[in-house]
Amino acid sequence: MLKLHEDTTSFRTLFIFIAVAYLFSLSLRFIWVDTFKNTPQFRWNNELMINNNDGYFFAEGARDILQGHHEQNDLSPVESPLSKLTAFCSKILPVSFETLILYMPAVIGSLIVIPLILIGRALHQTTMGFIAALVGSIANSYYNRTMMGYYDTDMLNIVFPAMETFSLILAMTHQRNRYLIPITVSIALYQWWYPQAYTLDTGLFGIIIAYALLFDRKNIYLYKIALFILIGILALPFTVKVALAVGLFAFFHFQKELSTKLFWAIFAVVIALYFFTGGFTPILGSLKSYLGIGSKNVIAAASSLHYYDVVSTVREAGHIPFSVFAERISGHTVTFIIACVGYLMALIAYRPLVVTLPLVGLGFIAMSAGLRFTIYAVPAMALGFGFFAVWISQRIQNSWFRYATLMILSFGAIYPNYLHIREYLTPTVFTAQEIEILEQFRKIASREDYVVSWWDYGYPLRYYSDVKTWVDGGKHSGDVNYPTSFVLSAQDGFSAAHMMRLFTEYTEKGFSETNKTSNDFETMIKKEHFQDPNDFITALALPEYKMPSKTRDVYLCLPLRMMEIFPTVTLFSNLDLKSGKSPSQPFFYSSQNFKDMGATIDLGQGVSINKTNSTLKIGAKEVPIKTFYQVGYDNDKKVQVNQQPFASDGLNVVFMASYGQFLVLDDYFFNSTYIQMFVFEHYDHNLFEPVILNPMMKLYKLKI
Repeated sequence: MLKLHEDTTSFRTLFIFIAVAYLFSLSLRFIWVDTFKNTPQFRWNNELMINNNDGYFFAEGARDILQGHHEQNDLSPVESPLSKLTAFCSKILPVSFETLILYMPAVIGSLIVIPLILIGRALHQTTMGFIAALVGSIANSYYNRTMMGYYDTDMLNIVFPAMETFSLILAMTHQRNRYLIPITVSIALYQWWYPQAYTLDTGLFGIIIAYALLFDRKNIYLYKIALFILIGILALPFTVKVALAVGLFAFFHFQKELSTKLFWAIFAVVIALYFFTGGFTPILGSLKSYLGIGSKNVIAAASSLHYYDVVSTVREAGHIPFSVFAERISGHTVTFIIACVGYLMALIAYRPLVVTLPLVGLGFIAMSAGLRFTIYAVPAMALGFGFFAVWISQRIQNSWFRYATLMILSFGAIYPNYLHIREYLTPTVFTAQEIEILEQFRKIASREDYVVSWWDYGYPLRYYSDVKTWVDGGKHSGDVNYPTSFVLSAQDGFSAAHMMRLFTEYTEKGFSETNKTSNDFETMIKKEHFQDPNDFITALALPEYKMPSKTRDVYLCLPLRMMEIFPTVTLFSNLDLKSGKSPSQPFFYSSQNFKDMGATIDLGQGVSINKTNSTLKIGAKEVPIKTFYQVGYDNDKKVQVNQQPFASDGLNVVFMASYGQFLVLDDYFFNSTYIQMFVFEHYDHNLFEPVILNPMMKLYKLKI
């Protein structure tokens, strides 16, 4: 017999369980704050900064809501639910904006303990829910996305579906009409907060229909549940969905004998509304996006051009080993296996838990679709572990041993997650020195001006400097990544400068164009009268290339931190746009862990410099050093370059003395915009002028 002995937990005890679990979850999230609170480079405006790039997107929207205005086409998310919630909280809470966005993820994310405990309560297993709350609230993937400073929609992305699960289990176990409205409200809230939940919630509808057909096909109440799920999913305003749910509830409540034909007629109307307002189209789009259907290394644009796929470079979207998968969900492989066993046992014991299957399914596709999905399986697996722990303890007769067993098992599940929290010390997105530069830049640039930099830095640039960008964390498809990468890796100043002016003007024009048949990049090529994109790219290097009228200034932002990812950045433009094929990968190697061995300098990973014959040893190969450069800053922060040529061919070695860093580069990387203008501060004075030259970040203004 798998079913557990039912508990009779009082509401007072229930409240204590919730309070203890919430405070436990919140307190562990203060470890990050306590670790970095006295680190000056992580603080700005007397507060720690956030540690999530995407957070600056929503912070920008909240800031603009509070200011009451934003620039046209600046992509500020003033309509985002998180931005609206943040702005509202900022108005009513006596804390700074920086403090608010720092603590919101932890304070709100810890609310996950409430639905988990309530699910246990609905199944008369509050202890199971309490253990699940302790384990699930700090599970690796859930903690990572709701820790202090991880300001993002993730703070409620699991809380809402957990509330959906609770409302469904409550309805399925009690089968009374008054429990139908919470189903629609919880689903409608989740749809409002996170529109991508459309697929997950449609899965819930399918699960309830399948459950009814398999176990209780004549029970009209189960189809009522499915109906109210569907109402919550409809692509209609929140108030309309709630009003529709309330109206139907009133109809069912006062209808003494509900006609079966009438009910199915209502059901058919709502089904028709579902397909009329979206149907399966959003689901297919999500599957293609999440699973990378039809894309490997390159993806085709709307027309014939091919681009490098950004998903190929995002770790969260890649395949992960089983051990990582298990640890992300339950903290440890052993705990995960126990949780899986317990979950299967719980499904057998409590059939209503079948509504957790969509969450588990979405979480388990992480094995192929990437670790970002593991967070969805956390609540169900936590419940599974809680079930197993209680089930084992109930096999023990002695009450003291029973409680000791519960405590040992719970501690065993909590401890690996605690260790992860102690070690997961994510730094802030930017340092205080970088923010100081961006704040200085804000006073120079106009809100209508554009800044060209890689998409990783788009949101923070917009937030701190209040400018526009080509790319950011949400706008980084191939058609915008290509021109950005092209500018940063261009082999001459004219190519970079011409692309900066052209794509800025066409990007801004693109916002006002209707019925566009191609993206801004391809529209630009066509309107510049080129049939072959390669001819267009070649023409950009010509000094006489005619530029469009200038409507705003354009700046180039080159942060030091881009050095770490620069080889990846170049992948997006180092390809043929017509075929998507890339030439052989150019050579780039960076090292800060080097050791002077006397006759050689060991750069690590099998790369070393032979001082005696001026060669490089790369693995078993010996390559001549073409030119050796030593670059550093003098007392006035001016770049000083010393160079020594050795051979007509080979690799270039750059020693960035002020950074304690060696670069080994072929000519492609050496001549790129980023290396020349950041490392050497070499630029065409007719095309660019320096605005800020700081060792951490350099900004140039386009003069044409």
